[in-house]
Amino acid sequence: MLLHPQFDPVAFSLGPLSVHWYGLMYLVAFSQFIALGRLRIRQHLAPVSAEQLDDLLFYGVLGVILGGRLGQVLFYEPTYYLAHPLEILAVWKGGMSFHGGFLGVLIAMALWARKSGCNWLTLTDFIAPLVPLGLAAGRIGNFINGELWGRIADPALPWAMVFPQSGSLEPRHPSQLYHVGLEGIALFILLWWYSARARPRGAISGLFLIGYGSCRFITEFFREPDAGIFGHSYSISMGQWLSLPMLLAGVALLALAYRKKSL
Repeated sequence: MLLHPQFDPVAFSLGPLSVHWYGLMYLVAFSQFIALGRLRIRQHLAPVSAEQLDDLLFYGVLGVILGGRLGQVLFYEPTYYLAHPLEILAVWKGGMSFHGGFLGVLIAMALWARKSGCNWLTLTDFIAPLVPLGLAAGRIGNFINGELWGRIADPALPWAMVFPQSGSLEPRHPSQLYHVGLEGIALFILLWWYSARARPRGAISGLFLIGYGSCRFITEFFREPDAGIFGHSYSISMGQWLSLPMLLAGVALLALAYRKKSL
């Protein structure tokens, strides 16, 4: 069995300022968004200019942070944060809900699209392939922090890992790395390939919803489930409940995109 390396959550300190690995992973996520976005602009596959991309990122950052934190509060730990409201501001400690951040970004993109006169689905089609590697960076941050560990695994599994933060020395799935592989790398490859040529409006966004919803549903079977507002369940976790609407919406959006193209 492997033992989690027990990384120091603080990457480095500058006087009284401590820079956490979790925060650095967000910086990596935002940086790769800009890099990939500018590449798409050079390939003439973007509805925005380089200057607009920077503005778009600002809106996206607000959506991710505000939506992600509120999602964690409302979907997973409402009782805790009701008792400790100041902890809502402690984002450097972790605790960000993807589904909340996703909703926050959708709202932020709708506001930006309205301001700039860009079609909302055209915009989401553009940003969808830029997201998965950022998600992978966030999951690496989870692994470094030793949080969101997996369910108990067979000790014979070569990569079974002990996470002391879990409160036990039983071997577990390193589920954070499963997230990196599926929701991050695999989904990026699929969306980058699919978006390399013109597609019906909404099709890329629909494929993102299907891809993420499916990958997240699968990886949740290996992750220690969070209690969430529906209680603690090893059958269908909170993450799976939240992914089902994404999956269904993605199928509907993809079908509608190709149906409209044929009319």
